[in-house]
This record gives sequence, C-alpha cells and structure tokens, in this order.
Amino acid sequence: LLLGALCLPVGGLRAQAEGPGLAFAGFELIDEQPDPARTALQPPRLARIGAQMARGLHERGLYRVVASDGVTAAVEQVRRSVDLLHRCNGCLDPIAEAAQVRLVGVGWVQRVSNLILNLNLAVWDVPQDRMTLTKSVDIRGDTDESWRRGVDYMLRDMVERRARQPRYGL
Repeated sequence: LLLGALCLPVGGLRAQAEGPGLAFAGFELIDEQPDPARTALQPPRLARIGAQMARGLHERGLYRVVASDGVTAAVEQVRRSVDLLHRCNGCLDPIAEAAQVRLVGVGWVQRVSNLILNLNLAVWDVPQDRMTLTKSVDIRGDTDESWRRGVDYMLRDMVERRARQPRYGL
C-alpha cells in the first residue's frame, strides 16, 4: 500500500476561489495487482494528481482549498493511525480542525491492473459526519497522462454539475 500526501505551500493556490473551505488530504493508492516495476512510479504520481486536484478545486471556485504546514502535519498524523483515510470512519476531525474548515476531501486511486484504474474523490462534512460528494472516474492505462486526464475530467464534470446544481458537493 502506497500513500500520496498533498504538500502545497500556503501561497501555492490562487486566492480567488469563492467556494466553501476545504482541506484536501491528497490521494492514496489501493493496489490490487502490485507490480514491482511500477512501485517507484506511484508516490510521485499520487503527489502530482493530488496537487492537480487541489489546484483545480480551488481555481475553478468549487472549494477554497486551505493548505498549510498544520494541515499537512494533521494529514500525516491521521494517515499513520489508519489504513485508508477514505474508510477511516470519523478520523478526519484533526484535519478539519487544522484547516479551520468543516469539509475534508480525500482521494484514492484503485489500481485493478496495469490497464484498469479508478480515480475517486470523497468530500466529508466533518461536523455532520456525512459525505457531501463522491466521484469516481474509470481510466485506462497506468500512465502519468491517463492519471492527469482522469483528474481533468473529474474536475470538468464537477464544474458542469455545480453550474446546474449550485449545492452540488456542498
């Protein structure tokens, strides 16, 4: 099991996003068919798509992504105590508190094989202990390009849905 953490500088996101505050914990990997030849490729990919997702959520105004050293430390602390953040059942409180927001986003990549992968995103309203958004995109091919395109599609679809349904993901 490999995990990717979001490590963005505080000023690394444009400040114009108007959406609600969100702490994004980055992406983690569920690898159902481990391939030793690809093991070293996965952590940098997870970090890249984590940064891409955080930037995209923020720049498109879907959420005001809050990133700081305190948020990064809280994500790392929680990850050390659970197997998978998206399944941790109530463990996201320290992340929300560090960011001083109510929403926490967690992404994961489920790698079924070298050909079949799923990119997933869940947004939790931590005080209400309820999921406000869940997204999944199937991608084909375990390459940097397919992972990047999967995140691009997910973001584009979220923007379109938010335009039709202003409360989408909130």
